[in-house]
Amino acid sequence: MAIDTLRRLLLVCVLCLAQALVLNHIRLLGCATPLLYVYMVLAFPLGYPKWALLLWCFGLGLAVDAFTNTPGVASASLTLLGAVQPYFFALFVQRDAPEVQRPSVRSLGMLKYSFYASALILLYCMVFFALEMFSFFHWLRWLECAGGSALITILLVLTIEGARKG
Repeated sequence: MAIDTLRRLLLVCVLCLAQALVLNHIRLLGCATPLLYVYMVLAFPLGYPKWALLLWCFGLGLAVDAFTNTPGVASASLTLLGAVQPYFFALFVQRDAPEVQRPSVRSLGMLKYSFYASALILLYCMVFFALEMFSFFHWLRWLECAGGSALITILLVLTIEGARKG
């Protein structure tokens, strides 16, 4: 259990540093930014305690908020994603197959994992940019930012999962 906690802490540090130092400086078409730290939430296993999942998501969001100057936006969005993730992942796991515990391309297959990751990343990006803009007067801009960032993040996550599979 301590090894798992240390691994997750290291992953939080790596993802926060990557987001703050590299990924936040990428703005494709002026609005699309990759939000790779969502990958940590996607990788939580099915039997993980919900309180611990919410705590990890809030902590990761708080760290991202501190490093990227988005006060409360990432922590609120990641906490919502952490609340939804176990129920959404349970939709993809067969009831008679208890060995499938961790969401990955290996356990779900590429098509199911792509749908799982895409739906959660799109939800996260929509909530994140809705809270960041805090206005729907510029709803086209909101759609551009949420859709573009979701697309780039999905491509990054699927690339990482594809590399892990091989």
